Amino acid sequence: MTAGNARAPSRRTALALCMGLAWMAAQSAHAQSQADAWPNRPIRIVVGFPAGSFTDTIARTLSDHMGKALGQPVIVDNKPGANGAIGVGEVARAAPDGYTLLVTNSSSITINPQIYKKITYKATDFAPVTMVLDAPFILTVNPAWAEKNHIHTAQDVVGFSKRNPDKISYGSAGPGNIAHLAYAAWSNRTGVKTTHVPYKSASQAQMAVLSGELDTQFDTWSALPHIASGKLLALAVTAPKRMQQLPEVPTMAEAGYADFNVTFWAGLLAPAGTPPAIVNKLYEVSKGVLQDARARAVLSSQGEPVMLPPAQFGQRIAKEVADWGQVIQREALSLD
Repeated sequence: MTAGNARAPSRRTALALCMGLAWMAAQSAHAQSQADAWPNRPIRIVVGFPAGSFTDTIARTLSDHMGKALGQPVIVDNKPGANGAIGVGEVARAAPDGYTLLVTNSSSITINPQIYKKITYKATDFAPVTMVLDAPFILTVNPAWAEKNHIHTAQDVVGFSKRNPDKISYGSAGPGNIAHLAYAAWSNRTGVKTTHVPYKSASQAQMAVLSGELDTQFDTWSALPHIASGKLLALAVTAPKRMQQLPEVPTMAEAGYADFNVTFWAGLLAPAGTPPAIVNKLYEVSKGVLQDARARAVLSSQGEPVMLPPAQFGQRIAKEVADWGQVIQREALSLD
């Protein structure tokens, strides 16, 4: 049929088209109405870890600001257990109405569902709101061990491992923890054999390096005071650029391992299906926390505040699920 003799749509087709457009407009108006009315009651932020933990500190910093900005109480509800899975799973099953939110770390979203057989949720069960902060790991070693074995750089660690297979022991907060997978990926990349020693928490693994029970690990920002006092020696950071707090410590790329960028994040998420208008409103409100000097200082002590928008946060999650999936498959990790 040519343009010259094309027939106009029938009355029935035109009516159906109009009805479809009217339905879409009504749905859009309803969603906007929901967002305009939200919130009209208290909001709950679930944290799958104990009070005083890394994620709890971030959740409480956010809740204070959000409560004032939204005019409704924002309550932090700690649901610890199963490496965060109890709290995360509860939010995955919650109504997508903007009244139940989640603050959690990257492991519980991008790694745990791929490792733990009993976890029933997955990354796509959540609507990303914002990545609150991002933080690299710090490659630390016990200073006495380093002095005894002439360890001054990340390459020295690899050289020692090649001369002494299976002699290096490193720790983490448990099997499948990001610090564990990062060290395993580095060992695989450099072709060395190392021994992973799992602990119940990152602080316990850190204490093991401090005491000399372990040689090394990829540590969190909680290591900074120990590095400053000389109780730990920092060799590299797993970020594209040097840390402001450790300007003399090279990146892994500068140390000879290009593109070895491993960071962990803390983020705010909602159940999948939460209306986009509410997600966007949550994002706009939560990013305002950076205007509060005290709140920003608290967040900056835990990592680099970024407040990534929902779409970019979602892209980051999807990439990490794929990247860590390859490491998990290579390491043949599967836990009950």
